[in-house]
Amino acid sequence: MSEIRIRCPKCEWEPTKDSKWPCTCGTVWNAFDTAGRCPGCGKIWKDTQCLVEPCKQWSPHLDWYDGLDEIIQKLIEEIEEGWVAVEHERGKGFGVQKNHLAGFVKAKRS
Repeated sequence: MSEIRIRCPKCEWEPTKDSKWPCTCGTVWNAFDTAGRCPGCGKIWKDTQCLVEPCKQWSPHLDWYDGLDEIIQKLIEEIEEGWVAVEHERGKGFGVQKNHLAGFVKAKRS
């Protein structure tokens, strides 16, 4: 499987472990240590701001995980292959359409 790299989707800056984001509650932490959830108040940040000039743009937090889409797609394919194998063994289908999971995952990310 691919490796996930964390970087700004606009300028490709890669934060370090020492990079910190402030929350409205006053907590300052590395947003990628907690997938965007503030450890102080529990707020989930849907968007994350790039910390470097001149970018400073906001992007969806999940878009910072470069390689995540490829990993999700590979997992979906493995799950669908497993369903096909089970359907074949049982001699009947479950009515699962190809790309059903892909559509579900895409909808959940939106």
